[in-house]
Amino acid sequence: MSQNTFTGLVPVDDTALYVTDTGGPGRPIVYLNGAYADQSHWRRVIAGLGDGYRHIAYDERARGKSKRSADYSFEGAVRDLDAVLTARGVDRPLLVGWSYGGILAWHWADRHPDRMVGAVIVDAFPVGITGEEGRAQIRKLFRKMRFFLPIAARFGLGARMSADQHADINIELNEIAAGSKPVLERLTVPVWFVLASGDSLGTSGGEMDEGRKVLDPILAANPNLQVSTKVASNHSKILSKDSPAVAQTVRDLYATVDATVE
Repeated sequence: MSQNTFTGLVPVDDTALYVTDTGGPGRPIVYLNGAYADQSHWRRVIAGLGDGYRHIAYDERARGKSKRSADYSFEGAVRDLDAVLTARGVDRPLLVGWSYGGILAWHWADRHPDRMVGAVIVDAFPVGITGEEGRAQIRKLFRKMRFFLPIAARFGLGARMSADQHADINIELNEIAAGSKPVLERLTVPVWFVLASGDSLGTSGGEMDEGRKVLDPILAANPNLQVSTKVASNHSKILSKDSPAVAQTVRDLYATVDATVE
């Protein structure tokens, strides 16, 4: 194994993030999790890509093996990504983000296009539930789930937070997602989407598939964006059921970047 292999805690702000880094000279890939997920959800993608890449994954604050914090905001998540890249000396990675992590990836691409080669976005799109009614809907959902959340955290599907803290993250994310169309329209690095077909927790009746259609005019306006593939699985199962499609999109994007450089 490479001497750069690392598994441990990286300090940032008032907390510390649990990071794994396979090390080695391979192309660096940084994996960005769903809102309440831990890095374990990437294991099939990482296995499919194999040892030719350098895989860096981490648990966000109060998720997985990372420590709690007083700040669970989106800007905190931006600082976490910066802290991991700096601590591990990662230069111009490919970001691969699922759901919340996809939105984080495209905002990072907007702010720091010179610090990355591109991004693979796994079933995230610029749609969100907003307004007072939407916020109330989200809070009601998480309060109903409050007894399940500690159990979900043990399986990498929830955070070590209260139901209201879970809701706060979701409310902020919906507002950021809903306001992301201008961000996507101006991106200057390649950003490729792997889209699911079904719904997710809290949605039904094809609601999410309708939301995915908002990408169509954005794709038409910005040639740096494209849908690599759309798979049969739903939002929650895409990394477990369709990991080969995600891995292949990573390979294809890197190949395109190489061809452009040449």
